[in-house]
Amino acid sequence: MKTKLILAIVTSLIAAAAYAFDPPPVGSAAPDFSLSDAKGQTHSLSQYKGKYVVLEWFNPECPFVKKHYGGGNMQKLQDQYTGKGVVWLTIDSNAPGTEGNITAEQAEKITDAWKTHQTALLLDPEGKAGRAYGAKNTPDMVIINPEGKIAYEGAIDSKASPNPADIPSSTNYVKAALDESLAGKPVTTPQTKPYGCSVKYKSS
Repeated sequence: MKTKLILAIVTSLIAAAAYAFDPPPVGSAAPDFSLSDAKGQTHSLSQYKGKYVVLEWFNPECPFVKKHYGGGNMQKLQDQYTGKGVVWLTIDSNAPGTEGNITAEQAEKITDAWKTHQTALLLDPEGKAGRAYGAKNTPDMVIINPEGKIAYEGAIDSKASPNPADIPSSTNYVKAALDESLAGKPVTTPQTKPYGCSVKYKSS
C-alpha cells in the first residue's frame, strides 16, 4: 500500500514536471498558431498582425470561468473591446476526455447560450497553442500588441476567487492593460499570476 502511494506521488510529480512550462516573457514575440473555430474556420495569430489581440484560455465547467461569464463580466469585456477593433480569441486547450474539453457542436451551443462576444472560440485539443503560451489556468489571459509582441500575461483580475461578488471590488488587469495600450501608454502591470482551474493537457 505504501509502495503504491509513493509510486502515485512520484507519477504525479513527473506529470507536473512535464507540464511545468513557462509563458514567453512579456515583450517577446508571441508564438504563432493556427486553430479551428466551432464552424471549422481556421484562425492564425499571424492573420491578425497589426491589431491588438486578446487570448483567453477557457473551460466552461470551471467555476473561475463561470464567475466571469455567469454575470456577464467576460461578455461585457469582449463586446467593449472587439467594438474598438481588438481581436478576442477564446481558446479551449483541454484534452479529449478531460473536464472542459468541448466539441465544435458544444462550442457553438455555449457561444449561443452564454451570449459571448469573442471574435472566435478556438479548439486546441492537442494543446499546442496552450503549451506554446505556457497557459496553466482557466482563465489565463494574454494581450498581444500590433507588432506581435506580448504586452500582458496573467490573471484577468486581482481577486483569485470563484465568487462573482468579488468582481466589482477587484482590479481588472486586462481592462487596464487594454485601456493603457489603446491610449498609447505603457502597461503599468504587464504580468500577474494567473488563477483558476488547471488546463488539462493531452499526455505526450
